[in-house]
Amino acid sequence: MSGVGKGVAASSIGKILQARGYSVTAIKIDPYVNVDAGTMNPTEHGEVFVTEDGDETDQDIGNYERFLNVDIMRDNYMTTGRVYQSVIQKERNLDYNGQCVEVVPHIPQEVIRRIKKASAKAKADFTIIEIGGTVGEYQNILFLEAARMMKNETPDMVKVVMVSYLPIPLNVGEMKTKPTQYAVRTLNSAGIQPDFLLCRAEQPLDKKRKEKLHIFCSIPVDHVISAPDVDSIYQIPINFEKEKLSLKLLDEFKLKARKKNLEDWRAMARRAAIQKPEVAIGVVGKYFATGDFTLSDSYISVIEAVKHAAADNKVKANLVWLDAEEIEKKGTGVLKDLDGIIIPQGWGSRGSEGKIKAIKYAREKKVPYFGLCYGMQMAVIEFARNVAKMKGANSEEINAKIAYPVIHIMPEQQELLKQKQYGGTIRLGAWPCKLKKGSRIQEIYNKTRVSERHRHRYEVNNKFRSRLEKKGLVIAGTSPDNQLVEAIEISDHPFFIGTQFHPEYKSRPLAPHPLFVEFIKVCLATKL
Repeated sequence: MSGVGKGVAASSIGKILQARGYSVTAIKIDPYVNVDAGTMNPTEHGEVFVTEDGDETDQDIGNYERFLNVDIMRDNYMTTGRVYQSVIQKERNLDYNGQCVEVVPHIPQEVIRRIKKASAKAKADFTIIEIGGTVGEYQNILFLEAARMMKNETPDMVKVVMVSYLPIPLNVGEMKTKPTQYAVRTLNSAGIQPDFLLCRAEQPLDKKRKEKLHIFCSIPVDHVISAPDVDSIYQIPINFEKEKLSLKLLDEFKLKARKKNLEDWRAMARRAAIQKPEVAIGVVGKYFATGDFTLSDSYISVIEAVKHAAADNKVKANLVWLDAEEIEKKGTGVLKDLDGIIIPQGWGSRGSEGKIKAIKYAREKKVPYFGLCYGMQMAVIEFARNVAKMKGANSEEINAKIAYPVIHIMPEQQELLKQKQYGGTIRLGAWPCKLKKGSRIQEIYNKTRVSERHRHRYEVNNKFRSRLEKKGLVIAGTSPDNQLVEAIEISDHPFFIGTQFHPEYKSRPLAPHPLFVEFIKVCLATKL
């Protein structure tokens, strides 16, 4: 089922193989016809993760980067749309030499070509390939066919791990294996027999359940791996190693462990498990609701960056989800018990006034504030309105017909919008940033030049920069040519920083991002 944990399972397998001395990369295959994840609604699909080279990808790519502590590039992400687009373009270019181009075998062959290219480019000993969706869906059957073809061609070099959920119905009180049995048979119908079963459940798998799956799924009993719920996803590699999964995988490939080096990860997981002291961090956004439920996956990189920083500070961060539209309607009362406020990425006008109210509260009440991308833009608008007295100041994204468009669209972006070129056209990937000497952000980085990832179409309007600076807004970071504002801050405040870039994309559990580390440190120091 969706959300069962394939992404963190793939990441964890990569981590434990890495800890045994092998180089690892990871590939995500999404069954969507979308060419990339950039045009998808985050409440439907979760966060869009941006790679160093500017690809808009599924959030699992972020998990791979965080677990493996490596940059995953554009070649490691594919969708149905991307694969078909390539095949059609090749056909138009006569690359198939006049053949009748067919869904099978040409689509699976293109998938395999992409896998091999990404593996070679990464110079990896192991490539972990995650196929999105669930077994039995027609959307991913061609990717399963590619897996079948690869395994048939080189059985000693390709192994299949299936992640399946074992429910424990409340009124029954017994873990049920039948859904997994049927899932394995459905995978068999695609011509694939799994080599390992990762059994997701609320509780650890017992011996009886393992033996049942061994008998009915034709899988060695020691290849049926228990994957129970854990408090932190960073405990998963440690859980896998309790069953010696890395050694069992290596044995399948007839390889030996080169070393054993998971200690830094274990130490990090212990820090992440700390329960006290606590800081309450409010995340003000609008991509939460999915029916009657809350979807935090829309901001998963921010969540993980906060967790990394909290562990580094030896505190627990309690995230409080706050709907910007509710703040618009009911005011800022919900903010009074917070130790810090984050406003992350976003688009459009919905909830913008609620975000501006929250920023005004943080600025005036001296509550640590961290604005990310849209959160920086909203901070500039709030400052323009309430400090620089630029009445009605706003973003052109929200209202183009205003006297003070302190946030405006980049000229080249305007042309793209006129031509309806939306997908993959915004400012993406890693860009250099020059930091102002003596600024707070420069002191935190302890550098004057950094490189950070971007995902935006609108910028601070240079026409109003000097007026804002005269009133106390510090332009703390710019592009090297000084044309684009990359970071702002307010000096007489415990922590008031906004970045046009996304530092959360580069935060890793073993290398927390310094801006988040300092933010949590100040939240603890100023705690009410």
